[in-house]
This record gives sequence, structure tokens and C-alpha cells, in this order.
Amino acid sequence: MSNPPSEKAAEREISNEENVIGKEGQTVTAHGIPNVADLAQANMRGLRAPEIIARLTPEQRVELEVRLRKKIDLRLLPMIILILTGFYPLDILNYIDRNNIAAAKLAGLPEDLHLDPNASEFQTAVSILFVGYLLMQIPSNLFLNKIGKPAIYLPTCMMIWGVISAATAAVTGFGGLIAVRFFLGFVEAAYFPGCLYYLNTRKELGLRTAFLYSGALISGAFSGLISAGITENMDGARGLGAWQWLFIIEGVITVGVAFVAFFILPNFPRTTSWLTEEEKALAIWRLEEDIGEDDWIDSEHQSLWTGAQQAFSDIKTWVLLVLLFGIVASGSVTNFFPAVVKTLGYSNVITLLLTCPPYVLCVICTWINAWHADRTGERYWHITLSLVVALAAFILAAATTGLAPRYVAMMLMVPGVYCAFVVALAWISNTLPRPPAKRAAALAFINAVSNASSIYASYMYEDRMAPRYVIAMSVNCGTTFMAIVAATVLRIMLVRLNKKLDQGIFVKGAINALPGEAVQHGFRFKV
Repeated sequence: MSNPPSEKAAEREISNEENVIGKEGQTVTAHGIPNVADLAQANMRGLRAPEIIARLTPEQRVELEVRLRKKIDLRLLPMIILILTGFYPLDILNYIDRNNIAAAKLAGLPEDLHLDPNASEFQTAVSILFVGYLLMQIPSNLFLNKIGKPAIYLPTCMMIWGVISAATAAVTGFGGLIAVRFFLGFVEAAYFPGCLYYLNTRKELGLRTAFLYSGALISGAFSGLISAGITENMDGARGLGAWQWLFIIEGVITVGVAFVAFFILPNFPRTTSWLTEEEKALAIWRLEEDIGEDDWIDSEHQSLWTGAQQAFSDIKTWVLLVLLFGIVASGSVTNFFPAVVKTLGYSNVITLLLTCPPYVLCVICTWINAWHADRTGERYWHITLSLVVALAAFILAAATTGLAPRYVAMMLMVPGVYCAFVVALAWISNTLPRPPAKRAAALAFINAVSNASSIYASYMYEDRMAPRYVIAMSVNCGTTFMAIVAATVLRIMLVRLNKKLDQGIFVKGAINALPGEAVQHGFRFKV
């Protein structure tokens, strides 16, 4: 069954196959089937390469593509993961600035601001950030999609949140802390979904998402090390408490790196000034090969509300929302991880140091899991098996007060949750890739609502609930199981849609083809 012309023009998607380069320089899938990178196959789909690309030999095409990817990666990835030159990456700073209040608690913030523990004022200060974070994510991502200038928009937001974070050192009471935390979340909402929107190519999407989120995970280790050093050596320096120095130092670093990011981060292919015309043409053509259309043309082609309507009307968006909500809710333990580790009974400095190993292990496991998910093209088992590990860790943490088993649980719960989270983020883009306005709205909506769990989670980690935090760990078990169920439902849905595509039955949101041609030329959802 052929697809209607109007749908054929509007609905273009990313191929489900992984590309490898054959011996003769021809681009083929992992199963040996010629991929759309072959110009002849692209022509069969009604695509016409620009002259600057069509005249390239297969060898020249491969060489240019490798050069293009390296050029972009050398600018993009070092700003979102830890690099050897000593710069703090953007994502690390985003999460340090957001979560350093947990370390500040051990550095004397509640005592200096006279927060009432019986009124849960500290928990309210933590949760209020996510109110601002929720409110701005969808508008921010749709605005970014409209202007097409992430290299300007994201560093600008970063500078603002760095200033706000540093200003936290000047608050003198509960009201000021609430105001600063709300606006910090309001501005930081731009960053993470904006970076997810960056990663819109099909190749190594899971691994690239892992690189992005590794910044957040590394921040858990870095924040502990930085906080331990500041708490031990700077408390009382120049009349300021250790928690004040914590906010000042990390805020100033954020502003400095944001200024550098203006000159390093790329925009979309058409709006990136440091790409040559040949490289721009290839970058745009790669997207057209993938999905049959350019990812971003100009602001006139990006309808804010149409993208949102398309995202909200797709049932897969809501199943993905339940999946991500369950995972993020389970991972809310990291917002209070220093307090959880403190229940082991060590000093504040030792506690902060003990928060580092779980995050280091998490980074390693996340990279391996995401790499293997991309290598195999599989998503479901990489998510659910990781969640089973997290489920076991939560049960262990709630069931015992023994020192060794509790720390084992802490070592496992963070990798278990975030190995699944990174692959699930890639699954969103694999399942809802186009049009770009729809992807932008879906990513922001899912990320925003899933973080709503952090609003209530703050009240499950009060000091009186230590050391086992039975309520929190029980809720985490429930949300982990909910995520496993949602992943199972989504897999069933996608398998059924793929079967329809194999039979040549029209499926909205996919590149449809006649029976017999569908396997080679059609879109397939990753399962």
C-alpha cells in the first residue's frame, strides 16, 4: 500500500538500521542491506542530492563525513563532558549548580539560615527549583527550535544561572533561598532538553546521549570532591561560611565557561558559521538521507504550536512520559544522596568523599550500556535489565541497616537508574524523531513532567526518616516497576507497528513503502 502524497511529504523519519562502511566504500546496514547513504537508494525515495554532494565518490563522501563529524564533536562534546584541558563542562556545571544545595546542607546552610526542620523548610527549598524547571522547559525548547541558534541561547542561559547560583551566598533567610532556587530552576530549564535537541542524528544516538548525561553523573563525583575541599578548608574564610563559598566558586566558574561556550558550541547546519559550504551541504544531506527532509531550514518553517499539538496527539508520547517519569522518580534519590550516605555514620567530609564512587561506577556502566544499545540497535532490554538492578538496590537499602550492604545498595542504585535513563532518552528521539518541532516539544514535555517527581520526593528524605528511608525506597521500587511496565507496553506497540510496515500497511509517522521494498527502504522503530 503506497502512502498518500501529502503524508509522504510530511512524515519523514530516521532509519532503524545502524550504518557500517563496506569493503568497497559503500555504506551498508549492519545486516548487509544498502543504506540510504547510497545515492541510488536515496533517489529511489525521491531524494535528490545537491550537486556539491552528488559529484563526490564514495571514498570522498566517507572521508568528508568523518571530517565533519570530528569537527562538530570536537566543539560540541567537550563542552558537555569532562575534558583533559581542565575546563568544567556545561552539563557538570548545570547539575552542580542545581544540586549543590544537598552538599551545602552538610556545610552548615540550614543552621546559618535558621531553617526550621519541623516545617521541612530545607526540603521545600530543594523542591521549589523543580517548579520553575517545569514551567519553562516546553516554552524554552520551542523557542530554541524557532530561533535555531543554540550556540547563543544556551550559553546565555548558562551565564544567568551562574549569576543566580553565586547570588545564593547572599541570602539570609528562608524567603530569599526560596526565591533564588525558583529562578535558578526557571533558567536552568533551557539546558538539558536543549542539549537533547542538539543530538538529532541517528548514528550513536544512545552513546551521544550517554556522553551528554555523563556530565550530570560526573558532577555527582566532582561536587562531592569540591564540597569536601571547601568544607574542610574554607569555612569562615573572609567571614563567609563553607556553604557560601560553595555557591560563589561554582557560580563564578559557570559564568566563565559560559563565555567560552559562545565561541565553541555549534548551531544547526544552516546557521553554523564555522562550517564550510561543502560541510554544511553534507550535514543537511545526511539529515535528508535519514528522514527525507532537512532538520532545520529557517524559523518560518518551525511552528511552535503545531509541534506541541503533534507531540500531544501521539500516544507514544504518553507511554514514553510514563516510562521517563518512573525512571526519574526513582532517581530522585540523587537529590539527597549526601544525606543518604551520611546515614553510614561518617563525618561530613568523609561522607562527601563517599558519594563519589557510585557516580564513577555509574559513568562507566552508562557508557558501556549505551554503547552496546547502539551497537545492537536494541533498547528494551538495556532499559529493563538496568531497572531490575535498581529495584534490587532499593529493596536492599530499605531492608537492612548493615554498613556494607547499605553501601553496596548505594553503589548499585545510581548506575541502575541512570543506565536505563540514558537509553530511554535516546528511545524518545528514536520513536518521535520528526518533524523537529514535534521532537522539541516531546523532549521538553517529557523531561519537564518527569522531573515533577522531584517536587514531592524532597519530603521523603527528611532526617527523621533515616537511616533506611523506608517510604522513599518503597516509592522508588514502585516507580521502577512502573517504568518497566511502560517500557514493555511501548515495545509491544512498536513491534506491532513494525509488522505493519513489513506488510506495506500505511503507518503515520513512518516512511512507508510497498510490500517487499519496506524492509530495505522503510522506517523501522527501534525496540
